[in-house]
Amino acid sequence: MNRNDELLTVAQVRALLGNVALRTFYRWREIGKAPVAVKLPNAELRFWRSEVIAWLEAHREDAA
Repeated sequence: MNRNDELLTVAQVRALLGNVALRTFYRWREIGKAPVAVKLPNAELRFWRSEVIAWLEAHREDAA
């Protein structure tokens, strides 16, 4: 993360992922396949934008 990074909400991350269903997103979290989150003291989740982008890049498929 860098100084220009920002924390995203679950809704913002889901939008970046093409509006993936909420249940699908939480299922990915349950099985350890979602981007890493920061849990705030109020139990809400936030995600560093840079880490979500890196997670997406790591899941990129090479052209066949």
